Amino acid sequence: MGNRKSVLMLLLTATIWGVAFVAQSVGMDYVGPFTFNGVRSLIGGAVLIPVLLWSNRRGKNAAGKPLWRDKTLWTGGALCGVVLFLASSAQQIGLVSTSAGKAGFITAFYIVLVPVFGLYLGRRCAPVIWLSVAMALVGLYLLCINESFAIAPGDLWVLLCAALFAVHILVIDHYAPKTNGVAMSCIQFFVCGALSMGMMLFTEQPTAAGLAGAAVPILYAGVLSCGVAYTLQILGQKDMNPTVASLILSLESCISVLAGWLILGQALRARELIGCVILFAAILLAQLPAGNKSRDAGQ
Repeated sequence: MGNRKSVLMLLLTATIWGVAFVAQSVGMDYVGPFTFNGVRSLIGGAVLIPVLLWSNRRGKNAAGKPLWRDKTLWTGGALCGVVLFLASSAQQIGLVSTSAGKAGFITAFYIVLVPVFGLYLGRRCAPVIWLSVAMALVGLYLLCINESFAIAPGDLWVLLCAALFAVHILVIDHYAPKTNGVAMSCIQFFVCGALSMGMMLFTEQPTAAGLAGAAVPILYAGVLSCGVAYTLQILGQKDMNPTVASLILSLESCISVLAGWLILGQALRARELIGCVILFAAILLAQLPAGNKSRDAGQ
């Protein structure tokens, strides 16, 4: 399962992300989704600049090439930034009409999607994965669809977010071992921030009062969720199978429900709790075939 340091990095990432659902939900009371994501991403990128300068004083990659001339770094950072922009935007839009805990569990569906999407990259998928997908669909049905067979728009947005985060994990898995992880994370945040701010100019009208009201959630999401957690994800994934890494990250779903209940008083109905249990069981089952394997060939 990778070395202990990588596991601890990913566990801390999951914890920060789980609590971040609360920050994101509260922030949406004051500003729009693109404003929130734009500001927090730029903060996350800015926080990483001194970390990058301190940790890479030579300004070179492992091969001795200057970072600014590393095409893999810029390509990986840009692609991660675009996918992160799409995923985080869908998540923020979804949080307007769904709870923090519910969003956390739906987002965790990416854990099942990672090995399924891996099929398109030539990675074999064990039969048990398809059982996991079926179980996850049942869990999502109980969690998202009410008795009148209606699904909230917010749930659909977060489900789209889960698919995009699965792509994000696979992009990181491809590029992270080949370049400087902190630098790639820094680039992805500035790309995500620039795209979000561009959308903000066309779709939202943020106010100084709104930004002031959302200051604490934005700072948490920017400094910890972006600057710290996403960087820990990139560093932690370097020596780990992406499917196993996604299992550890899936713990954010449990933490988001607990944080939503403790901080916001958001409780789930019995039907939704059963859906959460089935979905999490599917998430665990999906990881069993890969749990004792090393990184897939060609990664």
